[in-house]
Amino acid sequence: MLQHLQNLYHWLDIQCHRIPAIPRNLGVTALFLCAAYWASGLLIGHTGGENNSALVFVLAVALISLLTSGYFYGIAASIIGALCINIYFMEPYESFSLSRTGYPVAMLSMVAISCVVCALTARVKKQATEAVRREKKAKALYEQNERLNAEKAAIQLESERVAIRENILRAVSHDLRTPLTAISGTVSVLLESPEVSEKNLTMLSDIKQDADSLIVMVENLLSVTRVQDGTMPLKKREDLLEEVAGDALLTVRRRFPDCKVDLELPEDILYLPMDSLLVRQVMVNLLENAIRHSGDTQHIRMRLYRQEDQAVVEVRDRGRGLSPEVLQAVRTGEAMPLTGDATRGMGIGLSVCQSIIKAHGGFFTAENDPSGGAVFRFGLPTEGAQL
Repeated sequence: MLQHLQNLYHWLDIQCHRIPAIPRNLGVTALFLCAAYWASGLLIGHTGGENNSALVFVLAVALISLLTSGYFYGIAASIIGALCINIYFMEPYESFSLSRTGYPVAMLSMVAISCVVCALTARVKKQATEAVRREKKAKALYEQNERLNAEKAAIQLESERVAIRENILRAVSHDLRTPLTAISGTVSVLLESPEVSEKNLTMLSDIKQDADSLIVMVENLLSVTRVQDGTMPLKKREDLLEEVAGDALLTVRRRFPDCKVDLELPEDILYLPMDSLLVRQVMVNLLENAIRHSGDTQHIRMRLYRQEDQAVVEVRDRGRGLSPEVLQAVRTGEAMPLTGDATRGMGIGLSVCQSIIKAHGGFFTAENDPSGGAVFRFGLPTEGAQL
């Protein structure tokens, strides 16, 4: 039974609060004043001149204060109730009079008591509303704290997974580098032997090329894991970018003697702080990617120039261009896709380039040339360089 009454009260409360505040408050005030007037009329009919209408109206004022907002409606109801008692429930009936002894004190006492009851009721309502607000705020803070803890746990778990993955990559790379170097060296010796037939010479050349590619891939894996976890600190010193580019070009020409790679130098000298070995590795990776994956081995060009406070290196080819997946991965810094252009180490090489340039505080971009081919650019800050 009690549960049904509570449900009915909640339903009525919801329905009432759908009405705008002022009409709702006026309606509640009028309803309880009419009910107090009706109840007082019944009492005076049974008790004669002695009645308890003042208590009935005080109860009505308390209920009005409880169900309306603010102090106005309760105070107004107390004044109206005092006038109704004087006019309709005190002698002489049907007229306002303060001539009888005690009438003024009784009216003022009733108004004062009603106002006090109204103020206490409004304060209780305010405290209840504040308690509900604090409860909601505490619940929201608790839920936010739970979400933050869950996110922290997820981040920690992901960090542990990344650390494990990088440790595995580092261990595998170390284990692979020694036998691959041995294979490449052995094949080089066999290639110089006059007893090797032309057929075997072709096979040995393919083996050496694949072994050298795997060695580069292993070196890239080691570099990207070290740069990302901070175990490879940058050894910056001021150096000529033209000299670094020249060393990278010699390395590529030595590995790919049949390919044509041009170098375009700037008009002014690019002298800036950098880790020369790592920047050279970025240039070599970009040139080798152009040679291996563009389909163009005769129109590859590396250009150096200054752009505001950046020294920019551009590697351009006239090949098939880059797939949308690779372009998106370069723009967002995500892992390279394992299909299409990212086969045979391109994804790893570009990840190494991005990591190294990011560690230098520079930028790394990739795009397709409208006239055909791919264009890679990276910039290094020249701030702090002494020219």
